[in-house]
Amino acid sequence: MPIHIPDALLPLFEQGLLEEVIRPLMSGKEASVFLVRSRGMDCVAKVYKDAQHRTFRQRSAYAEGRQVRNSRERRAMQKGSAYGKSLLEATWQNAEVDALMRLHDAGVRVPVPYHHAKNVLLMELVADANGDPAPRLDDVELDRETALLLHEILIRDIVGMLCAGLVHGDLSQYNILVAADGPVIIDVPQATDAAANRNSEAIFLRDVKNVTNFLGRAAPELLRTRYGPEIWDLFARAELRPDSPLTGRFAPKKKKVDTAGVLAEIQDASEEAERRPPSAYQLKKQRQAEAERAAKAREAARPAKPSRDGRPEKAQDEAANPAPKKKRRRRRSRRKNAGGAQGSKPQRSTHPGS
Repeated sequence: MPIHIPDALLPLFEQGLLEEVIRPLMSGKEASVFLVRSRGMDCVAKVYKDAQHRTFRQRSAYAEGRQVRNSRERRAMQKGSAYGKSLLEATWQNAEVDALMRLHDAGVRVPVPYHHAKNVLLMELVADANGDPAPRLDDVELDRETALLLHEILIRDIVGMLCAGLVHGDLSQYNILVAADGPVIIDVPQATDAAANRNSEAIFLRDVKNVTNFLGRAAPELLRTRYGPEIWDLFARAELRPDSPLTGRFAPKKKKVDTAGVLAEIQDASEEAERRPPSAYQLKKQRQAEAERAAKAREAARPAKPSRDGRPEKAQDEAANPAPKKKRRRRRSRRKNAGGAQGSKPQRSTHPGS
């Protein structure tokens, strides 16, 4: 059966980068992956899907913190114009290439990118012991010892990613390949900046939880560990290193609140505000408030004018103009018989003989 070659791969044949599309490997939320032959060796071609065919949601939560230096491009992306959407697509794809190179340099086991063109990323084939494409972690049967070993390696890779300033963002058993030399992390276009993204802590903790929960099926003792909060606490205190010792136990430090110190700071700020001369706006509001108080005082001090019957003028006005009473809504009584003759007044006959 002939293989359908995506249009995005045709320019790579013309450029001599591809020799053959062997078969499709998998299709995910963001892209389709093909096994190809390039310059005499087997590689992987990742073809990104169009925006209308993707199912990855809440992309803005992951893209927060990514800087765009060109002000014109930044405005176009914010407005959501056609040009801005094309820039968003290019930025999303370039982010994966940059993240792969950054993580590879940091010692994290990821596929090595070879070439990046429009909507296509050509990269290393992650193979098993037989040279075939490596299976996903979800497709591998695990025993307890293997699960513990994989968890140890993956936790170190996660630490390495965070030391490189990145959080995967979608790490799970579906984005980890089990190669001959150990687990390999894939699919990083949504990798977030750990320092610039406000959602990075929640995303990081979710990544660690996903991996722990899956491997915990084979090694239940992993479910009692708390590597995520422990690693993030070290990162937040700028004490995380690729070889930092980890225990999997974490208890947040409880620090008593210095109530007296907080009250002293509030008092000092209040006294400083009182010593500071008022601004023009504050003076204006103060004069308005004084004028309103003076008007109310004059109104209260003014004696009520007596009327002819000795009552105050206000009481006389209320008696002359009473508040209108609310009309009671009368419900129409239902007639007991269908014809409506019962209970009605007899009509006078106009016949001449009556």
